[in-house]
Amino acid sequence: METAELLGTLDREGRLLAEAAEAAGTDARVPSCPGWRVRHLLRHTGAVHLWAAGVVADVHTARPPMGDPPDLDGADLLAWYRAAHRRLVQTLAEAPGDVRCWTFHPAPSPSPLAFWIRRQAHETAVHRFDAESARGGAPTAVDTGFAVDGIDELLRGFHARSRSRVRTEEPRVLRVRATVAATTPGAGAHTGAQVDAQTGAHAGAVGTGDADGAGGDGGAGGTVAVWTVRLSQEPPVTVPGASEEAHAELAGPADQLYLALWNRVPVPETTGDPALAALWRQTSAI
Repeated sequence: METAELLGTLDREGRLLAEAAEAAGTDARVPSCPGWRVRHLLRHTGAVHLWAAGVVADVHTARPPMGDPPDLDGADLLAWYRAAHRRLVQTLAEAPGDVRCWTFHPAPSPSPLAFWIRRQAHETAVHRFDAESARGGAPTAVDTGFAVDGIDELLRGFHARSRSRVRTEEPRVLRVRATVAATTPGAGAHTGAQVDAQTGAHAGAVGTGDADGAGGDGGAGGTVAVWTVRLSQEPPVTVPGASEEAHAELAGPADQLYLALWNRVPVPETTGDPALAALWRQTSAI
């Protein structure tokens, strides 16, 4: 996705997060984050926003410490979160395109600024889903292109790091396949197919897609993106496409698969070795 588009998404997702948190109330439980209430979600996400803004604004070349959130609650906490989100968006919008600051994972990115816009857009989108799960009702749908971008960042960024625990004793291959929801007109649009925030139920269906993962026809149920994840005792190595046979596959409509790979909802469809398919849920927490 284009960086300007991701910045707009970051702005929108933060506003939606705040609206959902306000509707739920800061004492509401967050079903997608066991043990958290909305106040914890706001404090965490706001602190990350300010930390990321500081990395870019102060041109840190190494990881700075993250500040503690204030001991606020209720309306004061919501106001603090909204201010933190505005500061982040403004900082990223006004930063020079050639700023050379620290980043923390190796997913391909045209620049450090693009890295932080992308990272914070996905950080905020996932936590917006958390806030909407606390509020209840249907969550805002995730655009197909944005979901594919987020899956790519997760696989080729976070899980390319030495910290990833997704490993196997013997070499194994896991396929990840994103499809277009089959039953919703205009699936993938922000007003399209939706996942139930409480149960993970989805209106779409999984298609077989094209064999090589080149994108298929983009029609209902067709493959829009596919990745091959090579597992071993070392950190996972992920490459786009389906260049070799896989021992197991995680698949589903891109919007739901995105949330599933962030462990917010169940994986829509798994095939092949069930133990390998279950490995993601067991070991992929960031």
